[in-house]
Amino acid sequence: MTATISMTTPDTGSDDARRRGLRRMRSLAVSLLVFAAVVYVATLGLEGFWGFVNAGAEASMVGAIADWFAVTALFKHPLGLPIPHTALIPRRKDELGRGLEEFVGDNFLQEDIIRDRIAAATISRRVGRWLSDPDHARRVVDEAADVAAIGLGKVRDEHIADLVTEALVPRFREEPIAPLLGTLLTEVVRDDLHHGLVDLALEELHEWLERNPETVSEILGERAPWWAPPRLNEAVTARIHVELVRWVGDIRDDPRHHARQALDSMLSQLATDLLEDPDTQARTERLKERLLDHPQVIASSISLWNALRRALLTSLTDPEGAVRKRLLTELSRFAERLEAEEELRFRLDGLAADVAVFAVERYGTELTAVITHTIERWDGKEAARRIELHVGRDLQFIRINGTIVGGLVGVVIHAVSVLIY
Repeated sequence: MTATISMTTPDTGSDDARRRGLRRMRSLAVSLLVFAAVVYVATLGLEGFWGFVNAGAEASMVGAIADWFAVTALFKHPLGLPIPHTALIPRRKDELGRGLEEFVGDNFLQEDIIRDRIAAATISRRVGRWLSDPDHARRVVDEAADVAAIGLGKVRDEHIADLVTEALVPRFREEPIAPLLGTLLTEVVRDDLHHGLVDLALEELHEWLERNPETVSEILGERAPWWAPPRLNEAVTARIHVELVRWVGDIRDDPRHHARQALDSMLSQLATDLLEDPDTQARTERLKERLLDHPQVIASSISLWNALRRALLTSLTDPEGAVRKRLLTELSRFAERLEAEEELRFRLDGLAADVAVFAVERYGTELTAVITHTIERWDGKEAARRIELHVGRDLQFIRINGTIVGGLVGVVIHAVSVLIY
């Protein structure tokens, strides 16, 4: 059996205003009824013009009492008498809730209606105009930065360790890495993507060799024969350094140098072996396993994460940090695009409509069911009192109109009776 609960909406200033308005309208309706009764008693038995007044007053009382009964029967038993089909809201609130649920579902949560309303709302244009204000854009960036900083602060070392050991490492073990590396290397060689990296490495190596001849001489001298004369070693190492600088410079300056071609050939062959040669694939998988089994994997992952987190937190907490500036720049550009590009707005509005329709189709029943479930849990008398507080003032016009219209109808009926008889 479903338990009932009291409506928890507290009385507010607006409720006080509604209560005063309801009280005034009730007083007005009752005053008209009393006035009609006084006029009826005062004109009872009189003829001529006063007969019309008496008939109108009598009909006014009938209309007022009938409409009072109708209005009161919605919320409670009139005069406390258990008359059938009265106190409708307390007794039939569950049926009313189900009807309201069906009404909302049938008339509001329909795909065409949702798409029309979202299109009419021009959400993307409004967002673009709002974000075009620098203060608004900065507010969004500040809020996003604060949330991101809080989120980063909640991630601890043990979380990263669990992620690596329980999610990433098992996945890497299951996934053969040789085909992936082979495919990636094939694409790199085919599109000459590695040439930029090679050029950069050669440039840096050439500059280092030119700036550090002593270091090169020391390295070569350590490997010279112990019996060779020092002057001979110095001359040989100096010559090797010169030739080494020249050779690296030739490779750097000649895109078709045989060393470059040899590197391309070696990478192509490695890519082919990774894709086709079982021995190379087996060696690659064994290397992968050794790397994954190494205890430094977790430590390195945590160190890398901590370094990245510190850099992000420093930039996020700094109002003039690079991340905030970048976010503000991108957000401003996005706002400008929303203002200028109708096609972009159309796509985003369509996406918003798709999301709304998907949510309604998937969860619409649950959403509308909240109405029924909530009303079923309400206490009937409390629900009637709250509903009457919100709509009772307007319903009192029914009583007032019934009094006036009833009086007019009474006068008409009396006039017809006089003409007939």
